Amino acid sequence: MKHAETVTFGGSGLDRAAQIRTDAEALIAARHDPMARCLLLWRGKPLVQGNALDRLSLVPMSHELIKNGPGGVVEQPIFVGHADTGAPLFATDISNWSADGLDVSGVGAFVDRTEQQHPGLPDGYVFAELRRIMTRLSPRDAELAATAKAVIGWHETHRYCARCGAPSDIAQGGWQRICPACGGQHFPRTDPVVIMLVTFGHSVLMGRSPGWPEGMYSLLAGFVEPGETLEAAVRREVMEEAGVPVGSVSYLASQPWPFPASLMFGCAAQALSQDLKIDPVEIEDAMWVTKSEMMLAFSGEHPLLLPARKGAIAHFLLRNWLADTLD
Repeated sequence: MKHAETVTFGGSGLDRAAQIRTDAEALIAARHDPMARCLLLWRGKPLVQGNALDRLSLVPMSHELIKNGPGGVVEQPIFVGHADTGAPLFATDISNWSADGLDVSGVGAFVDRTEQQHPGLPDGYVFAELRRIMTRLSPRDAELAATAKAVIGWHETHRYCARCGAPSDIAQGGWQRICPACGGQHFPRTDPVVIMLVTFGHSVLMGRSPGWPEGMYSLLAGFVEPGETLEAAVRREVMEEAGVPVGSVSYLASQPWPFPASLMFGCAAQALSQDLKIDPVEIEDAMWVTKSEMMLAFSGEHPLLLPARKGAIAHFLLRNWLADTLD
């Protein structure tokens, strides 16, 4: 697919400088580099700035919130890589800060429109939900935010050794945890997910999960199981969720999806039938949507159907399907 890497979080050529993760002296030097900068996250929300909240806010490593701040789910800043200027880039979490007096009603909700301003940061530097702002960020900022959110989220849920249950220690600049009790080594995980552009003629199969906003439909998706190919996962998931048999399957594009830590494999799939048999445990509803109907949804003129969320690979695949630019 020609436009595969233009998907949100699709990559910006970030130099992750993985070769220094195991070099303790190099990591110390990077942390003390006067040009080094750090992205702060609070409860999964990156620090951003600008009238449109379209830029990440990176603070110096000497900032009080990094040296003596409220702390969070990581014991030390995570080394993310190098900026184009060569400046070291880090990320850390300050979720222990209590945002007293601020609106936190939407934190963790399907749509979080709240913003939190820390008193120790300049005016206009706020924490905002990444799903809300992801399409506004530059490719580099989007990759930094997705990487930081995913790795810090992994630390939050993997503080203890999966082999023996003992507390584990951070290593390799944040890209590993080591168990001092049994020697177990653990690395950030990414869960493979297939998301399917299932077509039959000029129609595409759309589904919705319980709890989604009224009118919101998206492409079917599901986790790849152990011992399964992407193609097999596509066929199994479509059959399980909608009862539709699938023939040929081809890969289109991928997208890191740090909610919390998935890699979405976008695939094209040819349906062998339009008959639907919905599993209510898997999805709430499914339907076939023609190209003309989808065009109305994308233009905001469809009376019932809303398009998939902007920035998600489902929206990306559907947009290219409508424009005949999948190849």
